[in-house]
Amino acid sequence: MNNPPNSRLRKMRTWTPGASLGELIGPLENKKRLSLIDLASNDYLGLSQNPRLIEAARRTMIEEGVGAAGSRFITGSRPIHKKLEEELSKWLGFEKVFLFPSGFQANLAAVSLLANRKTTVITDRLIHNSLLTGVKASGAKLKRFAHNNLEDLERLIQNCLKQEQSQPPLVITESLFSMEGTSPNLKKMAVLCQKYQVMLLVDEAHALGVIGNKGKGLSHEISAPITMISGTFGKAFGSGGAFLATNQLLGENLIQKSGAFRYTTALAPPLAGAALEALNLIQENPDWITNLQRKSKSLRLKLFKQGWEIPEGNGPIIPIIFGSDQASLDKQLELESKGLLTVAIRPPTVPEGSARLRIVVNRTLSEDTLNKLLFHLGQRQ
Repeated sequence: MNNPPNSRLRKMRTWTPGASLGELIGPLENKKRLSLIDLASNDYLGLSQNPRLIEAARRTMIEEGVGAAGSRFITGSRPIHKKLEEELSKWLGFEKVFLFPSGFQANLAAVSLLANRKTTVITDRLIHNSLLTGVKASGAKLKRFAHNNLEDLERLIQNCLKQEQSQPPLVITESLFSMEGTSPNLKKMAVLCQKYQVMLLVDEAHALGVIGNKGKGLSHEISAPITMISGTFGKAFGSGGAFLATNQLLGENLIQKSGAFRYTTALAPPLAGAALEALNLIQENPDWITNLQRKSKSLRLKLFKQGWEIPEGNGPIIPIIFGSDQASLDKQLELESKGLLTVAIRPPTVPEGSARLRIVVNRTLSEDTLNKLLFHLGQRQ
């Protein structure tokens, strides 16, 4: 079996955070310290070390504790949880929002709530492992459509509805795919699901604060109903934890039936405080989103001109596909030697033969840094 995609990096380096830079300490036999510019993390807006987030987390920790010390139904609920849920509900336009300690846990809860052994779940072929794990845990029957292919999706829905079923199918997609940097035509997908009266779950983890109107993701302001979305605070929000957003009825069902929500220690209050401050900053600075999209689009175009095959998209995730695991690792180490932190992503995280560098643009990157990256990547051979 192949090693996890980042295993070699973990064995070789220890990361010490710094504003937009990070220091990597080499193996014990190599005492040289390298300062690397971050082109790999999901800190899209550079908020993880923003002074306002740090102060919000510190203040919340003093007022409400380091940990919640219980589930939301026992002693774990804090004022900051309710405030964050209310503000997210208003921002996204959903009736109910529920916080979770992690995105993986939120996705497990979402699928388990919407599907069971009598349900057919139809997913994009490239959805995140947490969603696939949720399908497996629910006992539902799994069908997968070609990536972002609405014709294939409609075919599977039609085939599913021809069979006698007691539960409506559930369709699952992501709004910004974490390893491809691509997005579906979510508006058309939602209309399609409405046409056949099937449920639609959208993972907005990598999109919130990044794409869509004012960084609200692709689900916002779509007229056709979306059953539920999941989102995280560990990416553009620079904090940690996650949430589900849905309607009043499903929200009540989640409270009553979701073990993943009921039987876990609540999100740490300082993380909730930092996430709320990040939401404030995102709303105060809409130009951050437009500038990030402009910077990402510019880098995509320049890479294309250098001969690299870049999937279509307008988000900050840009895969540089080498195919060979070793070629990806070699390029990672070469870029490290030039002061640029990238990570080789290999199977099983991506399909066999599609090993890549996952380049991530963030708001703090300078044009000089991006030009340096382009220079050292060079022309596609």
